[in-house]
Amino acid sequence: MATSTLVMIGVALLTITESLAENNRFKDQEKVHIYVNKVGPYFNPHETYHYYQLPVCRPDTVETKSLTLGEILDGDRMAESMYDIKFKENSGDKSLCTIKLNADELNQLKEAIEDLYYFEFVVDNIPLRGFVGHFSEGNLFPHNHQVYLWTHHHFYLEYHDDQIIYASVSVNDRKGLSLTEAEAPFQVEFTYNVTWKHTDVDYQHRAMRLMKDSLFFPRTLEVHWLSIINSMVLVFLLIGFVIIILMRVLKNDFARYNLYEEDVEELDQEENGWKIIHTDVFRFPQHKSLLCAILGVGSQFLALATAILVMAMTGMFNVHRHGSMNSAAILIYAFTSCIAGYVSSNFYKQLGGEKWVWNIVLTSCMFSVPFFLVWSFVNSVAWYQGSTQALPFTTILLLMLVWILVGYPLTVIGGILGKNMASDFDAPCRTKNICREIPPVPWYRSATMHCIIGGFLPFSAISVEMYYIFTTLWGREQYTLYGILFVVYGILLSVTACISVALSYFQLSNEDYRWWWRSIFSAGSTGFFVFLYSIFYFCKRSSMSGVLQTVQFFGYTVLVCYVFFLMLGTVSFFASLRFIRHIYTYVKLA
Repeated sequence: MATSTLVMIGVALLTITESLAENNRFKDQEKVHIYVNKVGPYFNPHETYHYYQLPVCRPDTVETKSLTLGEILDGDRMAESMYDIKFKENSGDKSLCTIKLNADELNQLKEAIEDLYYFEFVVDNIPLRGFVGHFSEGNLFPHNHQVYLWTHHHFYLEYHDDQIIYASVSVNDRKGLSLTEAEAPFQVEFTYNVTWKHTDVDYQHRAMRLMKDSLFFPRTLEVHWLSIINSMVLVFLLIGFVIIILMRVLKNDFARYNLYEEDVEELDQEENGWKIIHTDVFRFPQHKSLLCAILGVGSQFLALATAILVMAMTGMFNVHRHGSMNSAAILIYAFTSCIAGYVSSNFYKQLGGEKWVWNIVLTSCMFSVPFFLVWSFVNSVAWYQGSTQALPFTTILLLMLVWILVGYPLTVIGGILGKNMASDFDAPCRTKNICREIPPVPWYRSATMHCIIGGFLPFSAISVEMYYIFTTLWGREQYTLYGILFVVYGILLSVTACISVALSYFQLSNEDYRWWWRSIFSAGSTGFFVFLYSIFYFCKRSSMSGVLQTVQFFGYTVLVCYVFFLMLGTVSFFASLRFIRHIYTYVKLA
């Protein structure tokens, strides 16, 4: 209860912080600040650079705007522009500046235009986007290649009373300046004009007005309902099939194992299956601390994913802004660290672990250390490339403080509570000191095949949604049907639990009692299939290219796959544990 309250307070503070200055009011003839933000290739959404890195008009002294955490995480780097725009004051053509381009600057502009670079300005928290230029190609022989630079910007703004309701920028009102045969030094004059218009839409409905006409990026994805319904039907059939088969098989097993004494004497020589390993099935595994740390962090991410989906469905934060979602995810991750500490320490104590301090440290580092290593490499590449995706030092320090002052202490507190509240493991049967020999099994019953089956079937449950998720994270589209995503998330967990139970039963029937780690890896291997899909998506479904975008995509995708491993491995383990406890509790043991 306390954790959920802290999460609510954190998200509320985040929302308030990101909403500051959104309700600006202007006086007539008051200057309206136009902030230049970033530029980048249209098909590489996460490769962004500061607008002033292009050879364009810039003031002698660049004044930056203070930003929220969400804006910084989204790659925003706003700075004052040279545009002189007054509230409600229309203006004809005005000269912004005249610059002379040298050979390197000319080549830089040509490359940016050919890579479909777009720019983003911001006025009163409204993004204004347009392309830097355009190019045309025609005729194979002789080849015709023309590059044009947009040098005129037309600002169109709508107002209601003393507030700005809508804003846009048009770049193709005038003929572009040809750079095809330009030679250095090349003189370029940038101009602009402004049009104001009154609207009856009030400020409360500004978001709807912006969503209606802001078509520079696609707003929503087209959902293929037939594919989603087909996937759900197949998954439900799979779950039903597993449940029915297991119930029938277990019914026969219980009937066979729970015979009377005189019947047992006749079958002593033929007894086999999962009953005869009852003295080994609850033998604690090796590397208990690592196993418990995986379960703790996996439980934390299950809580985090559920919280984010519920918040998205209830509209608690702006799902159209990646920065807002990133900030919320960071806060929830920090506040749910106590779950990781509690689950890990509690189960570690049940397994007889004594080095509980080391267990808490390992739990706190289970995700944070891999994340820091991957992020450090990605951020270094972004810094080297001069991208705005590279976080400034102050933001890095802030995130480290969040983990040091919130995440780690809550992990320790949760670990202490879990250790003190832990009960006995309460195994339904005793474990012998000497291990039973494990018989060999054919290849199709091996651990590798279990991982392939246990990973592929859960992946098949979400394969349809993977395209929408990847396109939302790495593309321009917006995913808004979070109710469907929540249903798919529930199906994923259900399939994982059912497949884990089935595979654990088959393993025990082969008289192999080493189910502890295999139950984690069998379903956790779903992350490997997600990574294979990410390779297919990057090569066949996306237009991403370049060193920076490639490093970002695969770096963060590896982390996502690791999270899949932790989450589904945790679900698989606890489902198997509950199932094994059940069958050995309701069978008569000699």
